[in-house]
Amino acid sequence: MPAIQFETADVFTDRRFGGNPLAVFIGAEVVDDATMQALAAEMNYSETTFVLRPESAGNSARVRIFNRKHEMPFAGHPTIGTAFVMARMGMIEGDIAKLEIPAGIAKVTLWRDEQGNPTGGTVEAPQPMTTGMEVPTRCIAECLQINAGDIVTTTHSPILATCSNPYIFAEIEHGALAGCTPDLAAFHRAANDNPELNGRFSLFVYARDDRAIWARMFAPLAGTWEDPATGSANAPLAGLLLDRLGGEEIDFTVHQGLEMGRPSFIASRAWRDGPHIRTSVSGSCVPILSGQFEL
Repeated sequence: MPAIQFETADVFTDRRFGGNPLAVFIGAEVVDDATMQALAAEMNYSETTFVLRPESAGNSARVRIFNRKHEMPFAGHPTIGTAFVMARMGMIEGDIAKLEIPAGIAKVTLWRDEQGNPTGGTVEAPQPMTTGMEVPTRCIAECLQINAGDIVTTTHSPILATCSNPYIFAEIEHGALAGCTPDLAAFHRAANDNPELNGRFSLFVYARDDRAIWARMFAPLAGTWEDPATGSANAPLAGLLLDRLGGEEIDFTVHQGLEMGRPSFIASRAWRDGPHIRTSVSGSCVPILSGQFEL
């Protein structure tokens, strides 16, 4: 019976059982869409990736990214983690991986140790940061069962920002982070009240002390009650803050996943590129498991 190989890794951490876990299936040309989605649900990680031959010979691979319910155009820890696994398997020459994803080309610059072994990397978001609709503070408070007075609007009101995956961003008081508890009914109401989001309402809340950020991300409507590390949200957050705070570039150290017992450390960066704001996220990876899936 034919089989394909997979490996798992923890991403945005330098130790096992921290960060955000990822499953990477290699040689996935033989896997149909329904089975990819079923495998992502079976693995029960925030995302699972499938590596296929690239459509362009100049790229490293075509990569499909699935959360528990849907295929995604881009995600941070899956692109870094997939490049890390491919490098471990000898599938990438040099330190640059160009991954074909639905949102465009995700360029991953690999990190290596003195022996040449991959240890992590940096991914540039394939699309510039853009902003969209604002959301009432009352909606954020209801979704997370916190006081509306805990929401900080000095830098920005709760607002949608994206580098291909849309998130609602809200700054809150540091002391309110630990008390955030998603109310599923409120998330459904928020999605229904904002039909332009097409049923998606993913909420990223954070507290900031200069260049240090403590964050949590909740996407229960996508099957992720809470995410321990969200590269595709931290990238546009850096872009949003650069847009509002000014300057030519900015960088942050992000702490996420602490309340889940999976501490994650993400370096995020944003810079101006003509009329656009570009972004990247970086982090370390640790190998965890390997195996095979029989078709």
